[in-house]
Amino acid sequence: MSNFSIAYLFGFIGAALMVTSYLMKSMLPLRVVALVACLFLVLYGYLAAAMPTLLLYGALIPINIKKTLQIHRLVQAIKNAKSDTPISEWLLPNMTRRTAKAGTTLWNKGDVATEMLYLETGSLRLVEYDQVLAPGSLVGEIGLFAPDNRRTLTLECASDCTLYSLSAEGMARLYYQNPKLGFHVMRLIVARLMNDAEKARHAAEKKATPPSESTQA
Repeated sequence: MSNFSIAYLFGFIGAALMVTSYLMKSMLPLRVVALVACLFLVLYGYLAAAMPTLLLYGALIPINIKKTLQIHRLVQAIKNAKSDTPISEWLLPNMTRRTAKAGTTLWNKGDVATEMLYLETGSLRLVEYDQVLAPGSLVGEIGLFAPDNRRTLTLECASDCTLYSLSAEGMARLYYQNPKLGFHVMRLIVARLMNDAEKARHAAEKKATPPSESTQA
């Protein structure tokens, strides 16, 4: 078989794999298939002396490797995470950093929920409860998953804040990249909310318990 025939064989295999990758929904397998397709197309470009093809898919190989490793690391981090794992270890790489001044209203009760926030520095206040949130707090995730996607409380900055945000589209994109990843994200959020609810219940029970009366002689 001549080099030219081998080149065409590699080219057809690479093209078939590339088309297959476009039909896949899970991002990690998609990246792996696309990477293999690029390798075949680079071989085709080399053997057929097709320099544009060689350069194009040669440039795509490191990009696909980088994206594949990023997705793999994120999936493994989510799989290994526990309910008390700091969110900064697994979600912040996919969030957008921004700052907000004290007194800024981030959203009002009844607004459409478009993002969830992670507070890195500063403090936030839930206006209706007059509750202050400390750094490390995750807020707004409930609205993203509520049936009506509406905010249940008003949120404002009690001080200058550094925030990380993840949009509803970003969360959907994470799920699209790997459905299993989306499942683990949901599991972590639900676990955190259950822990918060349990703490609130214990606090309420403690307040409701009357102080013991001292025994009089």
